Amino acid sequence: MVQKAKILLVDDRPENLLALEAILSALDQTLVRASSGEEALKALLTDDFAVILLDVQMPGMDGFETAAHIKRRERTRDIPIIFLTAINHGPHHTFRGYAAGAVDYISKPFDPWVLRAKVSVFVDLYMKNVQLREQAGLLRRELEGGRPPAHGERGSRGLLPELSARLAAVEEQAEALSKELEDSSMSAAVATAAHLERKLTGLRRALDALEPGADAPARAESSQG
Repeated sequence: MVQKAKILLVDDRPENLLALEAILSALDQTLVRASSGEEALKALLTDDFAVILLDVQMPGMDGFETAAHIKRRERTRDIPIIFLTAINHGPHHTFRGYAAGAVDYISKPFDPWVLRAKVSVFVDLYMKNVQLREQAGLLRRELEGGRPPAHGERGSRGLLPELSARLAAVEEQAEALSKELEDSSMSAAVATAAHLERKLTGLRRALDALEPGADAPARAESSQG
């Protein structure tokens, strides 16, 4: 079963949450509601999210305060935050949003197609990172070596072709995503995609060092990196 990304929707008004769910349902991901900043922080304690859509104006803890708490936590500080606001804000208001850690700022009423496209980019990046972690786990098992395969497992050399094929698929998807973002104004997404490509390059080098015929020094160097 393909894992779905979780998207956190934070707004104190139920009708706004319902509208967001209607817009984002086409992405076929898991949508999680939070009606306050406190509720959002509680959800972030246990679940991993691809992106957070955060309303600015909320009673009690507003969007700026909520974002500040999110960015202070090591577990959640790298989650992209898109601020949603009905305020006719000026440059100072916008700067405050970006200073709080937002990757984008969208005014209500917003274009559903634009919002869905922006969220889709971060979902794609999140899924690529999940796949990359899975490949890194398989590669780590190869690098550890020395353990006989358990019942139902394939041997070390049988796993390498599968790992290489999976990594090639992620590399192809990451390259396509980077090309889509070349002319994008979403600097945070572009930076994340570039970081993903660097990690893919390092993983590919380590995998190549495990292929039959790779010399010992190269293998040792890759395992240390």
